[in-house]
Amino acid sequence: MSSVLTANKVTKTFKQKKALDEVSMDIKKGDIYGLIGKNGAGKTTLIRIICGLAAPTGGDIKLFDSSDLVSARKEIGTVIESPAFYPNMTAKQNLMAQCKLMGVKNTKCIPKILHMVGLEGTDKKKAKNFSLGMKQRLAIALSLVGEPKFLVLDEPTNGLDPEGIKEIRELILTLNEKYEITVLISSHILSELSKIATRYGILHQGKLLEEFTEEDLWKKCSENQNGELDLESYFLQVIGGNRQ
Repeated sequence: MSSVLTANKVTKTFKQKKALDEVSMDIKKGDIYGLIGKNGAGKTTLIRIICGLAAPTGGDIKLFDSSDLVSARKEIGTVIESPAFYPNMTAKQNLMAQCKLMGVKNTKCIPKILHMVGLEGTDKKKAKNFSLGMKQRLAIALSLVGEPKFLVLDEPTNGLDPEGIKEIRELILTLNEKYEITVLISSHILSELSKIATRYGILHQGKLLEEFTEEDLWKKCSENQNGELDLESYFLQVIGGNRQ
């Protein structure tokens, strides 16, 4: 299966401190890849490098098996940190502005995108009056302009209530399964991540300690109580931590 992202010994140094230390990883087409790590592990730094918002100090990445990152990044949609949109505009108006910003002249994609994220019935409602879950879905909608093949989401469920988390989970699964979009998710909500991810990478103190599939995780956790899948306990085991 072809690779969407290949990172080769990616290093990032800030004032002689390594935020990333020779990180090598591989995301295959069709993956929902869960990037796991504590705060300060380097997750956002790695995502910023992938998206072209920061340059590595060492190493390199390929996107869609290409070293032409300028062209390849046109196939990426991103939601990094807080959702960014115009609060006094409707969802449709925000998408029209995004199309203009990206040079997408055919705005016929807008109704489809609104349907994809479940915002087709918002009509004249301004984004500032959306619930947190709706705001996050709008942010994802904006990232879908241009029909990306790869979606990069940094903490997409951060601050959401259980209903909002469920909505984002179902949306990610739909984008992956129905629209065949490969997804990279950075998240610290491991119980939620374990419900959707097909592959994982554990990042700790700037180093990628391990990559494994959903099937690998089931095998690793088979000796847990009732044989249940427990991503958190395995994560803590790998980084040498203890459940508090």
